[in-house]
Amino acid sequence: MDSGALDALVPCLEEFDPTVKESAAWAIGYIAQHTAELAQNVVDAGTVPLLVLCIQEPEITLKRISASAMSDICKHSPELAQAVVDAGAVAYLAPLIVHPDAKLKRQVCCCLAQIAKHSVDLAEVVVEAEIFPNILNCLKDNDLFVRKNAATCIREVAKHTPELAKLIVNAGGASALVDYVSEAQGNAKLPGIMAVGYIAAFSETLALAIIVSKGVLPLREALVAEPEDHIKAASAWSLGQIGRHTPDHARALAEGDVLRHLLACMVHEASSDDLKTKSKRALKAILAKCTHLQALQPLLRDSPVKVQKYVLKQFAQLLPHDVEARRAFVQNGGLQFLQELNESVGGKLKEHIEMINSCYPAEIVEYYSPNYSKALLEKIDEFQPQV
Repeated sequence: MDSGALDALVPCLEEFDPTVKESAAWAIGYIAQHTAELAQNVVDAGTVPLLVLCIQEPEITLKRISASAMSDICKHSPELAQAVVDAGAVAYLAPLIVHPDAKLKRQVCCCLAQIAKHSVDLAEVVVEAEIFPNILNCLKDNDLFVRKNAATCIREVAKHTPELAKLIVNAGGASALVDYVSEAQGNAKLPGIMAVGYIAAFSETLALAIIVSKGVLPLREALVAEPEDHIKAASAWSLGQIGRHTPDHARALAEGDVLRHLLACMVHEASSDDLKTKSKRALKAILAKCTHLQALQPLLRDSPVKVQKYVLKQFAQLLPHDVEARRAFVQNGGLQFLQELNESVGGKLKEHIEMINSCYPAEIVEYYSPNYSKALLEKIDEFQPQV
């Protein structure tokens, strides 16, 4: 840059020989990729309109390298992405999503993702170029990087507004993303997991679309089976976004055996701090809506106090109004466990236990308390038989 290379490189983008254009685009991309300041110098030198012309050339290699160079410019800031948009690049990039060349599709999806990530307005420009539903087909592409970059682009669009998330779902994006998460391996899962979470976060309707598309199971599998903690943490976050809306949403996660695995990630000593935090938040959000008492009861015994508090709060709210649930709570050993717990806890936990105890006749509570058998034995000692 300081040696004036850009002044020499920019005219090379207008050379007749396509290989010269390719080499110049490479060099310009390599300059732009490092910092926003360098990328701004590249834009100020007038490269972007020439790169947009290059992407219209027939040579596949030149198209790839031009898309890559624009991606390197866009990634730094909204202003730089806007400069690429203002040059009309999106109109030429979007149709290339269906191009047969996998390496070109990789670069195109990546560049569109780098534009869409910065703001709602830029994401809308990308969407208005009619990338849906074509980009969903890229999630099934034979090329691993095309699939991953397409998922990344969808994630960057989905995160901004409920309207954009709804547009993705209406195009068939929910089931396409769920299939992608099911099939992808390792780090490639991450953009799909995040995209599902962003969509589910916006509203109960969108979260329901993920549940109906059978999205809970692949997220749970990622939470359980992925070796990388950051992928587990993303899965925990997305599951929390799905389950936090209504009792029906929470029930879908409870019936999908998600709560137990979130708890396991939260308490496991090998879990990273981020995984523990995200698992705890997801668990709290789902428990706050969960009215499926059969799923809650196993958590009662295995949980640390901070989770027991949320579980007992749900029981305290639900048991007074449900005779069958009260009966089941006794039969499954829940009431007995509460009396044992009552011996050693205080504060909110004790309050919740007392509220639950008040749902039962005093003699039943007494029967299940740890001191009951001791009291009976004392009665034997005191009893004087009539001889």
